[in-house]
Amino acid sequence: MQWLLLGVLGIMWTAFLVPFGRKRSDARSVEDFERRMELLAHAEVHGTSGRWIVTPRKGVRFLGPRERQQARVRARRRRVFVFLLEAIGLALLIGVVPPLRASWIVAGALGGLLVIYIWALLVVKARSHAEPERRIEAVPVPTRRVHPAPVIEPDQHVTVLSRAVATA
Repeated sequence: MQWLLLGVLGIMWTAFLVPFGRKRSDARSVEDFERRMELLAHAEVHGTSGRWIVTPRKGVRFLGPRERQQARVRARRRRVFVFLLEAIGLALLIGVVPPLRASWIVAGALGGLLVIYIWALLVVKARSHAEPERRIEAVPVPTRRVHPAPVIEPDQHVTVLSRAVATA
């Protein structure tokens, strides 16, 4: 049984230490940044005047605010989904060790949470496809009729008070 634990630890160490199949996004982005900064410095040294215009990359469609928000929502949902899958896998892997079999309960709970999350995503998708895009239209506001308040003259108060005093 110890060989199984040793094998699992070896696989985990290999997965973290050997970067095969992974994208070199960090190194690539640093290289791209350095190259762009050199181009910018080169352009400024040779006296290129004018203003810089920031445009999307070639082949990339321009996203408006609504599409950008939808892309962010999709990315956030994907991160939550992948997190739940990874947490379930890790809990199942930990549960392979006999003293830690209780983590399978955690994996089951996370699995139930994943099912509920998928159901909620499907409900949201069905609602968004069922309702057509709402457009805000200007609705005319009904005009309110203002009735003037009754005007009470000061003499009327005096006469009412004087009558009340006279009857008392």
